[in-house]
Amino acid sequence: MDASDRPSGSRHLGLDLGGTNIKWVVAEHDGADWAVLGRDQVPTPAADGPDAVVERLATVGAEAIDRHPGVSSVGIGVPGLYDPAAGTTRFLVNIPGPWAGKPVAGPIGAALGLPAYLINDARAFGLAELRLGAARGASSMIGFTLGTGVGGVIAVDGHIHQGHDGTAGELGHQTIEPDGPWCHCGNRGCLEAFARADRIAAACGTATAEEAVERARAGDARAIDGLAQVGRYLGIGIANMITAISPDKVVIGGGIAAAADLFLGAIRAELRRRVFTTSLDAVQIVPAELGTWAGGIGAAVHGAEMARRTASAAGAPAAAR
Repeated sequence: MDASDRPSGSRHLGLDLGGTNIKWVVAEHDGADWAVLGRDQVPTPAADGPDAVVERLATVGAEAIDRHPGVSSVGIGVPGLYDPAAGTTRFLVNIPGPWAGKPVAGPIGAALGLPAYLINDARAFGLAELRLGAARGASSMIGFTLGTGVGGVIAVDGHIHQGHDGTAGELGHQTIEPDGPWCHCGNRGCLEAFARADRIAAACGTATAEEAVERARAGDARAIDGLAQVGRYLGIGIANMITAISPDKVVIGGGIAAAADLFLGAIRAELRRRVFTTSLDAVQIVPAELGTWAGGIGAAVHGAEMARRTASAAGAPAAAR
């Protein structure tokens, strides 16, 4: 490694596992500042099964490190539930295969020779926005990712709250209507059951959520009304979380978030109708800033913070952290 390649701060790899693509990000942490040094993506070999996916993750990670030497940790964002202590997956959305109990962090860490840690992809999104994006500087925040499902994240005192098993922040699975439609999680009336992409399309009378947005922007009355209905349900969910958390910021991201202007009015109307215990004037509702790379960035940050925490707990010298 020559002088130009030598990191001025610590470097960290983030891997974001999606059903279609694996994204990687190498980020550098220098003092209070984070900077993205490189990023790319490759297709996910989902049809080949979990072993092939884990192998591809390790290969992608090695290639990223070759391009940006000096990486000291790796975080892996997964679209579903996992065991943070064991580094195994429990259930992944939109990636077929027997993922229950599948070792992921261990094999990837061993292949790369680095400490490796799992994080849910929505929590990774929130961590990225908290450290580098729309919620930077906030003490508390809630975030929603709108797409095939509705992901969520909670931050308190500047840290992502994950609970004892990494599942805290599943805001899309709060009950909005006790006898509402079935959700993929097994509950009825979840926010996700009203605001995921296929429900948006159904409410707007279109084949896809993207078409719903296009028609609404073109003035189609049914699409406009359908998005307003979705905004109302989102408003109820956001109102619940504002009442519980009283956050500085609410960050809305994900594929559908680009159309936030079409349902933000309905969200705000619902908040005014339901939030009375805290001042809405002190809560900012903002769009996410980091786009589709937020998951990879947040995974890199998570790996860095977990490695530092683990070293601190083990009593490592400051220079080694």
